[in-house]
Amino acid sequence: MSRDDRRKPNMDREPPRYPRRSPALDGIERKDWEGRGRNVASRKQVTRRTPVRSARYAADEPVSGMDFNAVGIRKLPPLRPMSKSPAVQVEQERAHSGVTAGWRKRASAKLEQPVAAPAAQGLSEEETKKLSELEMRLPRVAGKIDSWLLIVVLLLSCIGVVMVYSASSFQAARYQGDAGYYFQRELIWLALGLVALLVTMRVDYRLWRRYSLIGMIVVFPLLIVVLKFGTTVYGASRWLALGSFFSFQPSELTKLVLALYIADWLARKGNQVGTFLYGLAPFVILVGLILGLVLLENDLGTAIIIAGLAVVMFFTAGANIVQFLLAMLCGSSIFVVEAFRGYRYFRLLGFLDPFKDVTGINLQLYQALLALGSGGWFGLGLGASRQKTGYLPFPFSDSIFPVIGEELGFIACAMIVILYLFLAFRGFRLARRSRDLYGALLATGITTWLVLQAMINIGANTGSIPYTGVPLPFISFGGSSLVVSLAAVGVLLNISRYIQEPASPALSRQTIGLRKKPVGAGYITNQ
Repeated sequence: MSRDDRRKPNMDREPPRYPRRSPALDGIERKDWEGRGRNVASRKQVTRRTPVRSARYAADEPVSGMDFNAVGIRKLPPLRPMSKSPAVQVEQERAHSGVTAGWRKRASAKLEQPVAAPAAQGLSEEETKKLSELEMRLPRVAGKIDSWLLIVVLLLSCIGVVMVYSASSFQAARYQGDAGYYFQRELIWLALGLVALLVTMRVDYRLWRRYSLIGMIVVFPLLIVVLKFGTTVYGASRWLALGSFFSFQPSELTKLVLALYIADWLARKGNQVGTFLYGLAPFVILVGLILGLVLLENDLGTAIIIAGLAVVMFFTAGANIVQFLLAMLCGSSIFVVEAFRGYRYFRLLGFLDPFKDVTGINLQLYQALLALGSGGWFGLGLGASRQKTGYLPFPFSDSIFPVIGEELGFIACAMIVILYLFLAFRGFRLARRSRDLYGALLATGITTWLVLQAMINIGANTGSIPYTGVPLPFISFGGSSLVVSLAAVGVLLNISRYIQEPASPALSRQTIGLRKKPVGAGYITNQ
């Protein structure tokens, strides 16, 4: 048998049939099979074809020579190309000229892939929102956590436990009769904080959207109750005491609850964030009420942190820049008025001349600078601080950073600053790579809160900003701050389990542009 004979199809046997083929498709396939038999003699070389390749579908392309009415099949209408928006046309025109034509072509290629609008799918705006809410409730496969972020937080917590023992041992032995009194309490709080971290790390961060409003309903009364029944220490009424052992600071919990609620509120607003009536006005009222209650506690440092995280989240969500600057101007004027009242005015004067009145209003700042200067490059040695023996106020809480500088030196202080900067890098990186706008805003708020609080503490103790008392995150003694901060880090770690490496993350320029486009332009708005 010759090679050409072996290549000739056997016309005696039936063409192959597949169980999933309809009779109409079998007829098309049979006709194609017979046509191949008639043309095989006129070819010099016959290419082997498989029946799968010859099968065609009516939805893919029309088959010539086929009577669709005879077999009961109707041709589908051709797909009409969606109209391109002017922004896409301008981008495509620029992509073909200039030095940056290569990457502009790639960017325009991504913009040329529009997502079908809800109207094209027969879905109303309300149905689209319901689908979006349903998607938020669907289970997802969790990945690995951000191990670098966890390592940084654990390092800071370990440094905090060691330094709390070193900085508090003298005063604990003198006033409590036990050098490890504050150290033991810090260990208990650290254990509770790690439990909170593990819980929030395992719970899908989308679940907190359901309970953020309940959290705000709980926080508001606590901020009011602490004004009436709170424990007043050094002129500030911040703590609710439950017995002699346990005390709680509601303003610390307010930071986390407010970040959860604002992220949900801004994500639901969508494009309305840039409007005055539905965006700026309710935002100012909500944050203003919280800040007013915290300022009544005489806690300016915590008020600055809350205002900072709220403002950064609002700006990230797409605030109108003109309205945003006007609101910032009004809010700053309120803080300036508060700064020039009472003892804060003398702190401002002391900031201008830190070596004046060193036994009065500048006592804490002067002793902090003296401790930092005494440490040199490598410090006096762990436990060898002299300022903690009664010269430096609050050596194991607000002023723990100068004790670190005195005992471990400039190198240790620089390492701590680098750890906080690395925490900021990992946190904002999570925000940029989050799958949804809620996760991106939540990661932005939590990271801003932790980093801003560290900046205020370190800046105040080094004389870089006017002195205000806030704890150093994960290092200073304090149960409320440590537990709530570790719980917030657990939320960040849970967000890291669902991040992606997309071409268009939630906070990228391209995604924000698509989110702001109208639905009629062929894009789905990000709810």
